[in-house]
Amino acid sequence: MDDSSIVDLYLERNEKAISHTSEKYGARLRNVSYGITTSRETSEECENDTYMEAWNRIPPHEPRTYLLPFLIRIIRGISINRCVSDTRLKRKADIYELTSEMEQCIPSSLSVEKELEGKLLADAISRFLHEQSEEKCTFFMRRYFYLDSAASIARRYGCKESKVRMTLMRMRSDLKAYLEKEEIV
Repeated sequence: MDDSSIVDLYLERNEKAISHTSEKYGARLRNVSYGITTSRETSEECENDTYMEAWNRIPPHEPRTYLLPFLIRIIRGISINRCVSDTRLKRKADIYELTSEMEQCIPSSLSVEKELEGKLLADAISRFLHEQSEEKCTFFMRRYFYLDSAASIARRYGCKESKVRMTLMRMRSDLKAYLEKEEIV
């Protein structure tokens, strides 16, 4: 079943929408969640919570052309929140490592930024990524959105871990320069 038809089922409030979503994207969603939570049981719970959240968000959203990214964004947030609530985040060094890597090019602040400033930053990062090669963009997304380790990215794409690490280090440096040029940092 195509994504538009699945979204139609959500809009009709037909419970088959969830079973079709699970059939089509369940494994991918569990993999994203497992990469964050490192627990099969927790990733399955997060998957179920994702379907409930999608049910509640459709409508008003109608993600006909971007259903999978819509679901991934939901499960990613649920999985990170689950780690925080289970106090596993303190024990999960990967997330701290990712935070410190990104702080090299995006400074954090103690006050809550305005939503508009956050959107400007997101748009700038998106423009930066569109200017990169497909391989660089893929490495960046796998590392900082899906929270994959450099080793798992290297295995997935058949290259050396050192190449992944070096590419990401250079991209962080380039991103910092880009954000400074755009006067966002």
